[in-house]
Amino acid sequence: MPIWLYEVRPLYAGLALVVLIEAISLIGLFLLRRFVLPRLNYGEAGNEAVSGTVQAIGVFYGITVGLIAIGVWNTHSNAADLVSKEASSIATLYRDLGGYPEPVRSELRSKLREYTVFTIEKVWPSQQRGVIQTSFGAGLLDEFQDKIHAFEPATMGQQSKHAEALNAYNRMIEFRRLRIDAVDNGLDIVMWTVIWLGAAISIGIAYFFKIADPKLHAILIFLMAAFLAMLIFMIVINDRPFYGRVSISSAPYQLILDRVIDGK
Repeated sequence: MPIWLYEVRPLYAGLALVVLIEAISLIGLFLLRRFVLPRLNYGEAGNEAVSGTVQAIGVFYGITVGLIAIGVWNTHSNAADLVSKEASSIATLYRDLGGYPEPVRSELRSKLREYTVFTIEKVWPSQQRGVIQTSFGAGLLDEFQDKIHAFEPATMGQQSKHAEALNAYNRMIEFRRLRIDAVDNGLDIVMWTVIWLGAAISIGIAYFFKIADPKLHAILIFLMAAFLAMLIFMIVINDRPFYGRVSISSAPYQLILDRVIDGK
């Protein structure tokens, strides 16, 4: 899909898709009625054949697009779930660091806060622009990891707390990696080809209805094209969970920063 569709407001993207598909559909109808249909000789029996073909293709195309839409929505939901899990793992790790003695506790918590702020203010805007850099925030995490690994527990209680903090840190790293991998998720060129060619065939078959009134024929094609445009827009808007204006927000991280780390 064109990248600009993700960068403009959803209303404008939806209108652009509808207008584009409607324009192409109606121009195609005009050309076919003007140059092709007059050369074909069929009557009501031909209309019945066309109707059966439209229904058959519509069923298969509807099932295909429906399955794609479900897959896209599941991908979007899973990405949102990853964001919530990563934010929750930051909160868990921050609380586990409370068992460390000073000044290690303050140093580790400060680094974790710095990473959270960096994720909100730097990583998220970059993701929304389509910039994917696995190194974003890695330096902060390396410093945090060096400090937590350098800590030597002096008591059994500290040893237990240290083990819990390491487990929490490992979970946070795991969710971070999964989130980074999910940033570039989206339908591949093969799937988009199926969607667009299927839409073109579905509308193209309807051109062959033998309808005397061109206005009625145009209205029918207009309605079909509008419905297909809405389906495609629904897939587009959910296809890239972290990209563009309509993307997963950094609100879970901001909530953890405000409620847990800064204690507002």
